[in-house]
Order: sequence, then C-alpha cells, then structure tokens
Amino acid sequence: MLSPLINEWWGGRDMSDKLPKLFFDHFNNSSFIVEQDGKVIGFLIGFMSQSHLREAYIHFVGVHPDFRKHSIGKQLYDKFFKTAVKEDRSLVRAVTSPVNKGSIAYHTKMGFEIKDGDKEVDGISVFSDYDGPGQDRVLFVKHLT
Repeated sequence: MLSPLINEWWGGRDMSDKLPKLFFDHFNNSSFIVEQDGKVIGFLIGFMSQSHLREAYIHFVGVHPDFRKHSIGKQLYDKFFKTAVKEDRSLVRAVTSPVNKGSIAYHTKMGFEIKDGDKEVDGISVFSDYDGPGQDRVLFVKHLT
C-alpha cells in the first residue's frame, strides 16, 4: 500500500523496509493516513510505548512531494499528539538521521527538542552508532501538556 509510494516520494531511494506490514497490523490506532481523491498524500506511523507508559513514539512520517507546505504533516502530528494525550502519554519521541536536515528542521518547528548526544555533526547533537556502527541518530523529545 504505502511501500511503493514512499520510494517515489523519496526520489527513488528504497525506503520500503522502514515500513514493514507489522506497523499497519499492530499500530493502526496510532497511525494515520491522509487521502485526497482516493490517493494517499500523507501518513504517520506511531505507537504508544509498551515499556515507558508515559511515552509515545513517532516512527515514520511522509507527505507526497506535491502536497508539502500544505500543513498535511502538521495535521498528522497534531492528531498523533491528541491521541497520545488521550492515552495518558506526556512525552513523544522521534529519531532521524543527522543528514536529514529537513526532518531536523521540521521536528524543531513542531516543538521537539534535540537531546544532547555524545558528539556533534554539522552543529547538531547526535548519538553515535545509535542504530549500529556508523548509524548516528538525532533524538527528539516533545513534552505534551
């Protein structure tokens, strides 16, 4: 469903492995799709943490390139935040790669703070080898009211 679309949306990069079917089977109460004229134009995959009962996590978000700058992402994030609050969650986490400058800018615009990591890449605090050797990541937190 989304896998072929996201590869297009990311300019041919193979991103489909980031969205295994299990997310759609097990997190459908906290993952959302925006459609227009029967076509998917945006999605957010998130879940409520099973281990940290006050936390929620946004795993993957995408908006069709033709619909960026139309507040689709903001609508998806706002819906997720409201869902998290209803589930008595007070903190939302997200992770991105330090090379994804658009994601870093967007998350900070949405009120996320960058957690202090163990090194800096291009002036951004990152956690070394977070997802394996050479897989540094930027970690975000957002406190909900």
